[in-house]
Amino acid sequence: MRSLSSYRFRFSLFLVLILAAVATAEPLRLPKIFGDHMVLQRDLPVVIWGWADAGQDVTVSFGKQTKLTKADDDGRWRVRLRPLKASAKAKRLEVRAGDQAVAFEDVLVGEVWLCSGQSNMEWRLANTDGAKQEIAGADYPGLRHIEMDHIMLAEPVDDVQSQKGWEISTPETVPSFTAVGYFFGKELHEELDVPVGLVNSSWGGSNIEAFTSLEGFKQVPELSGMVERIQASLPQNPAYKKAVRKTLGETRKWLAQAKEALASDERVPLAPGLPASVNPLMNWVDPANKHNAMINGLTPYRIRGSIWYQGESNRADGMLYVKKTEALVKGWRKAWGQADLPHYYVQIAPYQYGEEDSHIVPAFWEAQAAIEKEIPHTGMVVVHDVGNLRDIHPRNKTVVGHRLALLALARTYGRDLLDGGPQFERLAIEGDKVRVFFKRTGSGLTTSDGQAADWFEIAGENGMFVAAEARIDGHTVVLSSEEVHKPTAIRYAWSKLAEPNLRSKEGFPVSAFRSGRIEERALLDAAVPQAKGYKLIYSYDVGVAGTTKKAAPYRLDRASEVEAFDRVAYFLALKKAGEPLQYVWVSMDPFTTEAAKLGVPTSSANATFRQWVDHMEVRTNVDGVETGQGLKGYIEFWPHNYTSQNSAPVEGASNDTYDFGDTPTNPREGYGSMQIHNPSARQTVMAVNKWWEGQKADVGIGNSPEGNPDYTFRSNAGAYQLKRLMVLVRPAK
Repeated sequence: MRSLSSYRFRFSLFLVLILAAVATAEPLRLPKIFGDHMVLQRDLPVVIWGWADAGQDVTVSFGKQTKLTKADDDGRWRVRLRPLKASAKAKRLEVRAGDQAVAFEDVLVGEVWLCSGQSNMEWRLANTDGAKQEIAGADYPGLRHIEMDHIMLAEPVDDVQSQKGWEISTPETVPSFTAVGYFFGKELHEELDVPVGLVNSSWGGSNIEAFTSLEGFKQVPELSGMVERIQASLPQNPAYKKAVRKTLGETRKWLAQAKEALASDERVPLAPGLPASVNPLMNWVDPANKHNAMINGLTPYRIRGSIWYQGESNRADGMLYVKKTEALVKGWRKAWGQADLPHYYVQIAPYQYGEEDSHIVPAFWEAQAAIEKEIPHTGMVVVHDVGNLRDIHPRNKTVVGHRLALLALARTYGRDLLDGGPQFERLAIEGDKVRVFFKRTGSGLTTSDGQAADWFEIAGENGMFVAAEARIDGHTVVLSSEEVHKPTAIRYAWSKLAEPNLRSKEGFPVSAFRSGRIEERALLDAAVPQAKGYKLIYSYDVGVAGTTKKAAPYRLDRASEVEAFDRVAYFLALKKAGEPLQYVWVSMDPFTTEAAKLGVPTSSANATFRQWVDHMEVRTNVDGVETGQGLKGYIEFWPHNYTSQNSAPVEGASNDTYDFGDTPTNPREGYGSMQIHNPSARQTVMAVNKWWEGQKADVGIGNSPEGNPDYTFRSNAGAYQLKRLMVLVRPAK
């Protein structure tokens, strides 16, 4: 017969097991995108998902639909509701698992749009033009908004954070709504007569890479570097483990060395550290970290599409931004399981951007305009006419939201309306004039101020653009200039400050564009007769996006076509906005027989030259630079870091100032120098340093007017709108 104490022990053990089971059970929960007042997407299968205890039965009820499922071994569950009809009637969504229940009240069915980007999307309604009047009348029960908290994470998580949750548009709540999203959603709500939900996941100052997923980057080969950076930071990745193991080994050796040093009263060496490649993606400019925290947990909550206002932080990307957008959109479409998910975006507005090259922004506008041509189911809004050159945040968000709504109404909802402004189609050269053709001109072209169309430029055979006289002729514009008799190219609104007046009669502005053909060496041949007989092998824009320490994205690369040559030449042309062109031509006897080593001395070029060059010829229009033939020159071409120590030594060079007697040091893949000097005149003839640093590269002709004579640490490339470097050879006879 069992004793009473035995029963007590067994009963106590039973209670412990029960309590342990309860403690480890997954409480029923749904992602934070679900909540009271939410809007579910109509006409698409709606996914409801969440977590519960492993193996537990889960019941989801909404309207007349009830779905049953079971949580898997990880406690995850998911059901799919049949497509829902739009309804402004408040309903209840209820989920049950065992004796647990979660219910959401006042749920509507309509159109759901993701609103994302940087500060111009995040911009609050309270801070826009006409906010007081708009807020007072913002009582729209069918317009709802949810904002994601600002979080960056190194790895994707399956839920988002939102302190406020879903809010109904009222005068009390709407001041904190995204202004662009509000005006967009309000117009859809009124035009479609259905509820509209705005999912606001935006963060000021963000680059596009941060909102892009690893899966998106994987689909764009040109962005393989982003894939490598993300994967190298993941603990489960072999490269990560290899790097950590290597550091552990180095640390063990260091521990032994440190003990010996400490015991003998010697200095302890610095401890080894993990390489930067394995650092978590928690820096502001790291890829994917905002997607991980602010987008990943939203999927697969059904949406109709996305609106995007971003680009100020990526404006130096040029055409690379098209590829980055492709990665963003493809990643989102895969995550939501909607292959044709619409993506409508806003072209950034004109703005001063300090002393930055005025052509960086129009080149970016050109890239933004290319997106809708290259990526299906996308569309762009032009806002040249609603900006403020003194404010990077245009306050007129009403027009921006309206134009986005027109894109959605026309392209997503099938409304028959004009959804944007005139777009450049082609040009035709007619004698000394150029006729510009447009498409989508509506009822015709006009100007906002009744004056002649402005911000048009035309170029002739020398490749230099001058202001053009523009005359509207029906649905075309005719350009001419007394300075150009044989036009070859045109451009429009090609300045960061451009607020052009050309538009359709419906009020839509025309985006920046350029067209025509300028021979690559047109400027060179017009400026330097001595270039005749030389073959152009490299042409490069200093500071162009995509340049790295390893490679320079040349405009032209014909080095492989060259065999023997008996002269080498360099041509550097620089121009600031509103100032005359500066150029220098330097030719010399060859210092290498390999044409591939004559270009920018990146680390992959395997080109390091620190030597005298013979029979140097210098031609320039820059005052103070010594010109002539038969000069003795000195070159400093290398990818390394370098010091001012004159270790060669070169007569007349300084040990304290960076000039024509510097010494390369490690690391090999470092600051970088591409300099040609005239030591007898104590002059830097031309310099291109730190080429990988974009607009912070160093560039100049003649001695630098400030700082080091060879431009080291000037970081001045951004001040020039033209900074073209050409490399030429004279084929041997």
